[in-house]
Amino acid sequence: MNMKHEWKKHEKGLYLPKSEVTLLTVPKQKFIAIAGKGNPNEKDFSERVGVLYSLAYAVRMMPKSGYTPAGYFEYTVYPLEGVWGGDASDKSQFVYTIMIRQPDFVTDEIFTKAVDIVKKKKPHPFLSETLLCEIEDGLSVQMLHIGDYDDEPLSFAKMQEYIDNNGFIRSSSKHREIYLSDANKCDRDKLKTVLRYSIKKTI
Repeated sequence: MNMKHEWKKHEKGLYLPKSEVTLLTVPKQKFIAIAGKGNPNEKDFSERVGVLYSLAYAVRMMPKSGYTPAGYFEYTVYPLEGVWGGDASDKSQFVYTIMIRQPDFVTDEIFTKAVDIVKKKKPHPFLSETLLCEIEDGLSVQMLHIGDYDDEPLSFAKMQEYIDNNGFIRSSSKHREIYLSDANKCDRDKLKTVLRYSIKKTI
């Protein structure tokens, strides 16, 4: 009997870092993603998140709807992630791509099937903006940030210090966040978020 793949148990290095800066190499991963712009506290962002989760669960539950994709295995749906850019001092100018990682068996065909399922059960205009993509963060530094999102600059400063002191530079002005807590159910000072910069060695 196959064991259920749970990212909290089997991929701790990617999703459960310590509250100190760590160096790692992140492999190529598949995601269902959607891009957006603006303040993440507004309705537009939450609706994009909702569409992503609808698709992620449509894939996860396909065997119960009568279709089992080739290579399918039991797994826990991955957490929400976001790649962020824009003016950090003005939330209305944030530019982001939010996403949920998918198992390797998810193909373009499976993604299209998931979109069709959601269109019938829970249609939304944002469905047409979603896509299946592959992203490879590669060499990175990350750490666990505990607390309000607005306090993240304190953790980013620690990450930048590590980068400066160890012969690295950031390979992108954007950064990745992985949300381990539900902001609607958790006190702001207890939120757990993985923060990640992609980096490269200085020449």
